[in-house]
Amino acid sequence: MDRARRRVGQTKRHLLGGDDSSRRVIEETSYYKRHYVDRDAPVHWRRVSLELRGESLCETIYEKSDEGIAKITINRPERRNAFTPRTILELICCLEDAKEDARVAAIILAGSGTEAFCSGGDQGVRDVGGYVGKDGVPRLNFLDLQVVLRRIPKPVIAMVAGHAVGGGHIIHMLCDMTVSADNAIYGQTGPKVGSFDAGWGCR
Repeated sequence: MDRARRRVGQTKRHLLGGDDSSRRVIEETSYYKRHYVDRDAPVHWRRVSLELRGESLCETIYEKSDEGIAKITINRPERRNAFTPRTILELICCLEDAKEDARVAAIILAGSGTEAFCSGGDQGVRDVGGYVGKDGVPRLNFLDLQVVLRRIPKPVIAMVAGHAVGGGHIIHMLCDMTVSADNAIYGQTGPKVGSFDAGWGCR
């Protein structure tokens, strides 16, 4: 019986952190402060500057926090965050950077504002050969983004406020998890016109 009591006491001390000095050491660690003491404190984001083909990011906002989170925001609220070929290239660039950064443990995808996460491809730049960028070249590079999202070895979380339709719906489906705001609206436009997504979105 005495042996059992000693064993219970040892286990209890182990779970509680031992004596007061041991508990103080635990409470002073950054992990304890971050997850138990300061968990309600606001996350401080710092803007990350990247260049793509000689130009700074202009259709996305890329940020990182000290908590090991990278946040990529589609920044075209005037078009309900519809993507262009440039948007897709910037998203891929940011995702590749987050993938290679050992300090990043998780990635958040979001849309600027509260009206839309992403409303798919910008029909204002669509042509017969695809979506036309500023260089005048039509592209259908959305599948490239889908491949990156499927293969990235870190959790990607979609934060959806407003509409996530068409290509935007596919983006959130390819993420590992989606956090929905109260006003989140999901939908696919393909079935309404007798079409479907030929990429990962139909799997």
